[in-house]
Amino acid sequence: MEILSLLGTVMDLNQWLVLGMFGGFIFMLFRGIPVAFALVGISLIFALIGEIVLDPARTLINQYIEFSRTGISYIKLFSNGGRFFGGIVKNPVLVALPMFIFMGLMLDQSGVAQRMMKSMQVLFGALKGGLALAVMLIGIILAASTGVIGASVVLLGVMGIPTMMAQGYDKPIATGTIAASGTLGILIPPSIMLVIMSDQLAISLGDLFMGALFPGLILGGLYIIFIILYGLINPKAMPLAADHAPISMKIVGDVALSVVPPMALILLVLGSIFFGIATPTEASGLGAMGATLLAFVSRNLDMQVFKVVMRQTLNTSGYIVGIFIAANFFAFILRRFGGDEIIENLVKGSFENPYMVIAFILFIIFLLGFLLDWIEITLIIMPLMLPVILDLNIPVEGYGIVSDPSIVWFAILVAVTLQTSFLTPPVGFALFYLKGVCPPDINLGHIYKGVVPFVLLQILGLAIVFMFPELTTWLPAVAYAN
Repeated sequence: MEILSLLGTVMDLNQWLVLGMFGGFIFMLFRGIPVAFALVGISLIFALIGEIVLDPARTLINQYIEFSRTGISYIKLFSNGGRFFGGIVKNPVLVALPMFIFMGLMLDQSGVAQRMMKSMQVLFGALKGGLALAVMLIGIILAASTGVIGASVVLLGVMGIPTMMAQGYDKPIATGTIAASGTLGILIPPSIMLVIMSDQLAISLGDLFMGALFPGLILGGLYIIFIILYGLINPKAMPLAADHAPISMKIVGDVALSVVPPMALILLVLGSIFFGIATPTEASGLGAMGATLLAFVSRNLDMQVFKVVMRQTLNTSGYIVGIFIAANFFAFILRRFGGDEIIENLVKGSFENPYMVIAFILFIIFLLGFLLDWIEITLIIMPLMLPVILDLNIPVEGYGIVSDPSIVWFAILVAVTLQTSFLTPPVGFALFYLKGVCPPDINLGHIYKGVVPFVLLQILGLAIVFMFPELTTWLPAVAYAN
């Protein structure tokens, strides 16, 4: 009995340590400590606490050098840094990350996206809510060409806010439209979040890209329908421009010249993946080269632009790799405390119905989106949830798909859920990106009010994908069948 009691106490201590790691990490984030440093710092602190609490009888030498009851050897712990880094930089899937980032930044910095914005504004200027509709359509196109949320939101804000304010738009609907449209790039392929999910869940990136296409377009379609209906119901909130020009062949031609080249690049990149001509990694290089050629043809590629794109690509890629290494370090310590088993038992024991378990996981991720960025959630939570989803054995049809169809469906559900993390305070990054380029008379209150209907639309889109899993599995099944 004493042995069982001691084991129960140790297990309780492990649970407290796991909870403490998550709580300490969130506390450090709110203290303003960078994410990577917070992950590594809290891991080292709790590894030391675990040794002292679980095995106080060890000598100091044995505590820090030899294996203890938690299974942690500090010599091996620090030597794992090279393994973490090597495993990341040698991963062929993750090579696509800097290429897709480069592609989006090149289209942004070279002026290709700005020309699309201006031509679309003129085309839809005669429609009620036409300016907001133009912003949304450009956001969808940018989502399929950049995948870099910060660049999309800032670009749409710089180009759209002054025009919307001059035209008399209400501040909440103007800011909400820009924030929501700018975040579509995290879902619509090629998305850097899907690249990371592919690595963390060990599933085909091509399956994820094809699986996310319809949900992303559905979400964009819901936004467009809302804007059209809002313009009809409340025309004063989105008035017509006083000097709007009638649609002419010249305007249509300008739109075609500005939209067709980047759309052709998107089709080239995604089509090469969908038809099996190129791997996602090869397609990312093709996209980076195509974006550079578009910038060269548009005569906006000079050494200064190239330096800016390279510098921002390096910064963004380095930021992601740094968090990758830190998250692996965090997960290593968490698993030594049995954190994966604790979380798995907690989730599986919550509900008997497997669909309720999925809904519970999505609800937890939705709440975490208020506090954490999508990168931390993807790197820490997704691997912990994978065994749970596999054990549920949910029947999701997807004959011919390389990966497990239920995992593809779950990954897309999480991706749609994480859309909300960009729009929900206090850590809604899209809100702060947008506030940084807004005039002083637009405050965070206007932005928060404006994103509420779009967050509700995201939840509606999530419900649609939840009820119809074939939206995520039909396209990859057809592609592989052919």
